[in-house]
Amino acid sequence: MNISVVGIDLAKNVFQLCALGTNGSVVWNRKVTRSKFAAMLADLPKSALIAMEACSSSNYWGRYLTERGYRVALIPAQHVKPFAKRQKNDANDALAICEAATRPGIHFVSVKTIEQQDIKTLRTIRRRVVQQRTATGNQIRALAGEYGVVFPIGLRRLISAVPAALEDAENGLSIIARALLSQSLHRLHEMDRLVTDLTTQIGQLCKQLPSYSALQSIPGMGPLVSAALISEIGDGRQFKNGRQMAAWLGLVPRQYSSGGKLVLGSITKHGNNDLRVLLVHGARAVVRFAQRRSDPLGEWLRGLIARRGRHRAIVALANKLVRIAWSVLATQKRFDVALAFAPMRAA
Repeated sequence: MNISVVGIDLAKNVFQLCALGTNGSVVWNRKVTRSKFAAMLADLPKSALIAMEACSSSNYWGRYLTERGYRVALIPAQHVKPFAKRQKNDANDALAICEAATRPGIHFVSVKTIEQQDIKTLRTIRRRVVQQRTATGNQIRALAGEYGVVFPIGLRRLISAVPAALEDAENGLSIIARALLSQSLHRLHEMDRLVTDLTTQIGQLCKQLPSYSALQSIPGMGPLVSAALISEIGDGRQFKNGRQMAAWLGLVPRQYSSGGKLVLGSITKHGNNDLRVLLVHGARAVVRFAQRRSDPLGEWLRGLIARRGRHRAIVALANKLVRIAWSVLATQKRFDVALAFAPMRAA
């Protein structure tokens, strides 16, 4: 029997492979160790679709299979779960991956290139260091507050104020507290330097890609937002249009319709949360200076703010910027404000 789909449940050392025939029946469902995994993949027909859950190591195996001429489909975990049986085991999971891959309307995840993977790795490490830096700064404030020493708001102001507080012999800090706060300040300086170095590396790596500078021509698309888009979206070819990309990011209203009555709520918040947050922050920066803009974007924003309010205008602009970003990635043309925010002509 010809094999049409092979579902792979990835793991560290033992993989589960399930093969479906052209009639949809299970041809075989077996375990394979990591040492024999590559050899077994070589025996699969090139016409078969290789489906995997989008999880750890899926991008590596996706690149491995694509380089060898196989068609690869990475499926989001939330689309696989509805097809899983009641009993949780590797065989049922592999079968669920096969069934999800054959369903119409499933939006697959693109396999990341090495360049995207490098940018993603740098961004992941940078995000964790930023979180640790924020936690350390908050800890310094909290501990010093117990001794009656209060620092101003803001990371830079905190770093500048701590040395003076440590040298002030008249405040309530004890010898132990001064030593511990000095150590925390030293770690804060180290993390601050690491964040700066990682940001520089991200910029240098992204500058090699032509789409990076094109994305930065869009208002609100700074270096970090552009890098995040490239690492997560790539060239955007997995989306038919910008609206589909905005829906994938959860920047469209939640819909509840019944009996012909349409109700739209807040945004769905589906997709990549980190990327969506960055896009909203970028839109917020643009809205902040909306009153100073004399171009079509400023006119569009002022009218939207007057009708719907500032917060809704920020989310609406983020949606608009995503759609513009998809167009820039798809056409490799720089942002044109007159074209993107042209007034609608009367019919």
